[in-house]
Amino acid sequence: MKNNNSIIENAKLTILNESKAIANLVNFLNDDFKNAVNFIYNSKGRVIVTGIGKSANIATKIVATLNSTGTPAIFMHAADAIHGDLGTIQNDDVVICISKSGNTPEIKVLVPLIKNYGNKIIAITGNIESFLGKNADYVLNSYVEKEACPNNLAPTSSTTAQLVMGDALAICLLELKNFTSKDFAKYHPGGALGKKLYLRVNDLINKNELPKVSPNTPIKDVIIEISKKRLGTTAVIESNKIVGIITDGDLRRMLETNSDISHLIAKDIMSKNPKTIKSNEMAINALKMLEENNITQILVEDNTTFVGVVHLHDLLKEGIF
Repeated sequence: MKNNNSIIENAKLTILNESKAIANLVNFLNDDFKNAVNFIYNSKGRVIVTGIGKSANIATKIVATLNSTGTPAIFMHAADAIHGDLGTIQNDDVVICISKSGNTPEIKVLVPLIKNYGNKIIAITGNIESFLGKNADYVLNSYVEKEACPNNLAPTSSTTAQLVMGDALAICLLELKNFTSKDFAKYHPGGALGKKLYLRVNDLINKNELPKVSPNTPIKDVIIEISKKRLGTTAVIESNKIVGIITDGDLRRMLETNSDISHLIAKDIMSKNPKTIKSNEMAINALKMLEENNITQILVEDNTTFVGVVHLHDLLKEGIF
């Protein structure tokens, strides 16, 4: 038990140490950060992000974030750059160089080469007095007082600080570009995330049957229609307009209160003024309506005309739920 308690305590201490280091970054935001963001925004080229060791791992994440938020970016490993990959950098590109110490041998070789090409360098470093800090055009200070590692050795708080500084850059650029959820969807077409951003109700109903009855349809035929169309419901249509809905639940409640159903018709058991949604609405909005109203199906209409049914299973099938 004592060992288990120490595990939790160590985890808490790690999180608190790193959160403190991140919170302190706000004190380092200055004109260099603002000017770096504006320079990237106005640049005609790409953003090349480089680093070595754990900083290289952070660089790949920053590249992914920039690309997904509308700023073209490429990762270039600092060691590979001085052994042939320097050709990755084109004339109009901006280089973000990440290094905690700012004094690693690879960085000392790489920075002058980039400067000779005439490209601007943005440094993300924990040591603004380092070689990198003094030779960069813009310096983003990611200093941390100590690592979360109890030996103050393993890159933990420092790499988290680098990552957060990169996120801050990406979000500021996103805002300048007026990057919307629609733009985001262009770069995330796959998986549940993409579907939440681009999938519409019409995409869900095009394979579904169209269950419908009139208000005067006998209950026996209503049951057949619901069973045949396999959506657990049917719309009640009059003069081409939706006037009600009958679900499996309505049928069960009918049987609980009526021993003889031979005389009943659709309008006797239908729910009036059912919830509806337009076919061009986002599928995620259909899910919200289902959740808010505690229902499993919703009728779809266009210009008051019944065009389909969205079932909770449709959303589950697409991975949106």
